[in-house]
Amino acid sequence: MKEVLLISVFMKRTLVLLCLWFFIWFPLEAFCSTGNTSSSSNPKVINIGALFTLNSVIGGATKPSLLAAIDDVNSSPNILNGIELKLILRDTNCSGFIGTMEALQLMESDIVVAIGPQSSGIAHVISHVVNELHVPLLSFGATDPTLAYLQFPYFLRTTHSDYFQMYAIADVLDYYGWREVIAIFVDDDYGRNGISVLGDALAKKRAKISYKASFSPEDPESKINDLLVEVNLMESRVFVVHVNPDTGLNIFSVAKRLNMMSGGYVWIATDWLPSYLDSREAVDPSTMNLLQGVVALRRYIPDTNLKKRFISRWKNLKDKGSTGPGGFNSYALYAYDSVWLAAHALEVFLSEGGNLSFSNDPKLRDTNGTTLHLSLLRVFNGGQQLLQTLLRMNFSGVSGQIQFNQQRDLIHPAFDVLNIGGTGTHRIGYWSNYSHLSIVPPESLYTKPPNISSSSQHLYGVKWPGETSKVPRGWVFPNNGQPLRIAVPNRVGYKEFVSKDNSPQGVKGYCIDVFEAAINLLPYAVPHTYMLFGDGNRNPNYDEIVSQVAQNKYDAAVGDITIVMNRTKIVDFTQPYMESGLVVVAPVKEAKSSPWAFLKPFTKEMWFVTAALFLFVGVVMWILEHRINHEFRGPPRQQLITIFWFSFSTMFFSHRENTVSTLGRLVLIIWLFVVLIINSSYTASLTSILTVQQLTSGIQGIDSLISSSEPIGIQEGSFALNYLVDELNIARSRIVKLKDPEAYLRALNLGPKAGGVAAIVDELPYIELFLTSTNCLYRTVGQEFTKSGLGFAFQRDSPLAVDLSTAILQLSESGDLQKFHNKWLTHTECSIQINQEEENKLSLSSFWGLFLICGIACVLALTLFCYRVFTQYCRFSPEGEEAEVEEIEPSRLSRRSILSTSFNNIMDFVDRKETEIKEILKRKNINESKQTSHNSNGQASSPT
Repeated sequence: MKEVLLISVFMKRTLVLLCLWFFIWFPLEAFCSTGNTSSSSNPKVINIGALFTLNSVIGGATKPSLLAAIDDVNSSPNILNGIELKLILRDTNCSGFIGTMEALQLMESDIVVAIGPQSSGIAHVISHVVNELHVPLLSFGATDPTLAYLQFPYFLRTTHSDYFQMYAIADVLDYYGWREVIAIFVDDDYGRNGISVLGDALAKKRAKISYKASFSPEDPESKINDLLVEVNLMESRVFVVHVNPDTGLNIFSVAKRLNMMSGGYVWIATDWLPSYLDSREAVDPSTMNLLQGVVALRRYIPDTNLKKRFISRWKNLKDKGSTGPGGFNSYALYAYDSVWLAAHALEVFLSEGGNLSFSNDPKLRDTNGTTLHLSLLRVFNGGQQLLQTLLRMNFSGVSGQIQFNQQRDLIHPAFDVLNIGGTGTHRIGYWSNYSHLSIVPPESLYTKPPNISSSSQHLYGVKWPGETSKVPRGWVFPNNGQPLRIAVPNRVGYKEFVSKDNSPQGVKGYCIDVFEAAINLLPYAVPHTYMLFGDGNRNPNYDEIVSQVAQNKYDAAVGDITIVMNRTKIVDFTQPYMESGLVVVAPVKEAKSSPWAFLKPFTKEMWFVTAALFLFVGVVMWILEHRINHEFRGPPRQQLITIFWFSFSTMFFSHRENTVSTLGRLVLIIWLFVVLIINSSYTASLTSILTVQQLTSGIQGIDSLISSSEPIGIQEGSFALNYLVDELNIARSRIVKLKDPEAYLRALNLGPKAGGVAAIVDELPYIELFLTSTNCLYRTVGQEFTKSGLGFAFQRDSPLAVDLSTAILQLSESGDLQKFHNKWLTHTECSIQINQEEENKLSLSSFWGLFLICGIACVLALTLFCYRVFTQYCRFSPEGEEAEVEEIEPSRLSRRSILSTSFNNIMDFVDRKETEIKEILKRKNINESKQTSHNSNGQASSPT
């Protein structure tokens, strides 16, 4: 809405100026052409206009450059084929009114391109005119970011917009860690709109402009003095100065008199200051003395051969064309390239059949009874075609690459970052829109991937005001005589943390000692006064204290303030100086002994798996020993008893059976190790259960408290109320507010049936003090179910919160925090906690590794055993097996082959003793040898 009103004002001002101009210049109508259309297909001369303030820093550099560019174009045989460019100059004389009049008069000369103006305010007005008359406007000095092509399609900027300069300043501020700045700017379109962009850029980096100090270019030094006195009373010591080069030095002159150019101050100037200094061939020492330590930005121009040749010509150009006080600066290069841009575009325009013709605008025709002669302003018919040609141009100029992107900005915007010190300026780095801050020229980075991470941002060292190399803090306490207002909760209970005192300080306690010690570690004084919050009859609401800090009723809050999410949204907290969290306190009683206590060391799953493993190992050992160990043979009933006996007797290492096989001994060694671990663990756990005092409570923790319907006690003013109600969905009617430890004790003694509470939910630091005061008659049940800490609250973006956090860390590392804790919060350790029966039982998760090793050993041993038995079985032939079976067990004679042997026969084979199998194999080998010998002899005695 504000922009719309601004445009409306400009349009009205333009119409008024048009009227004035036509009344003044009406007699010239007789000397002007009045035809409807004029054209020239092959012109000898092409008019281009230039509009700027000749007697200014920018104008003094611009005029010689424009004249030199016109001469170079007209003398070059390679451009425009002999057509002469004629430059028509108009002086705006630093006046918006005169500038508008001169611009309208310039439009009368049938120019095809206008160059300028340098003023953003005049550019706004003139852009409406060139839009109507279709004349491209090439501006080398109007850097206002709001001069956008969407509103002003015929406006084309041949320098870099202040949009990029403000983002460069934001990156510099972020590099040094400053979060608040004061903007000092000239109150016009150039100043206001530039600072507006700076505010947007800082917001993206969680920084801000804390105050905007504007002044008019015509203001005397007395008003500037009053302005700087006002900002000097504020907190921020970082100043961004965005003014005009002709009058901007007055800011530093007044700041020097007010001692604002000393240590602790930061001054950052935009491109106007380097432009002023560059335009002076020799800056007098008194001027440089005003600027010591200032950081400034200057539009970056690569050191090309074209630039060097132009600078070498500059003295002759200046002596020839300059009428103002200025010398060479970057605007001279941009102005020179603007003429060449127009020349290159006109050449392409004519080669593509463009026609330099003008016609009357139907919307500007004269009406009956009017004295306005609007026909003097004519429309350039080829304006749109020429504008598109200008946007396509791509050539190397003295200011760098002249090429426009889709937003009609010059590509590769970049700035030098300068530090003024001694007798000149020193480059400390560069800023580019590609990789932001760096210490290498931007053009060397364009071939690499962009990197804008914080670790890649670099600048050289800076000499700050006061001749110091240490980066200024950037802020102080406001110099208005007001100490820091600190809210302190006026507690009723737990006064060890903070309480009212009759000393001059007014308060005392653990929190106060920590805060005072942290303040004393800061490298600067912090005047402050404590202000009690609360009536002393009941604990104050801590959310309300934090809220009033956020509302600027207090500057900070010091006390036992818990850092929770809803509070961090409105204030900034320091590093926690004490850990905290919610716990549950409940009445307890000693647990009665149980006749089944011997079962408690293991969980049900552990008992089941252990018993199963005992049986499994017994079966494995029977399989491995059955064929070779007579103690594992006999009737089935005896073998079954042996398996059970062997299995469970290993628990006490009392098994009487000898182990003969190698595989059996391997399994037994591993199993005895597992049994040893299980026995030791069981004995230790059972001893603990039977000898250590066991306490029990009807409340097992926060979960059982939620599921019940009994009343719950909390500390008055604590955040626990909102947490229980909002997060855990506990009915508010169940909550009972208690103000001190005595109230805690009464409520727990009464119990839920007599008007008391079943348990109390409070933060751990308070509970430790409460348990000490009751000689450990109560206990915490369950685990701490929230994690937080106690900290000091400050207003958002307060730099003091950051510095105090560092100081608190120093106190922690030095051991001072523990000393304060021992002084105020000493308490007896109530080491006997509620024993959670299920938590104390040994579960399968503690032994599955051992069980896995034992199981693998058993499976591996069985696998090897089966492989050996299988190889023995395969060595029998049908005939051999039948013969041997007849000798040993005739009744079990089998006439089938080995491949068709029944399962019973296989089991009979496995059941045989190892010695029998070996004897059979031995006889089989002997028979095979005899048979082979007999066959050989018979074959030898047969006739041939």
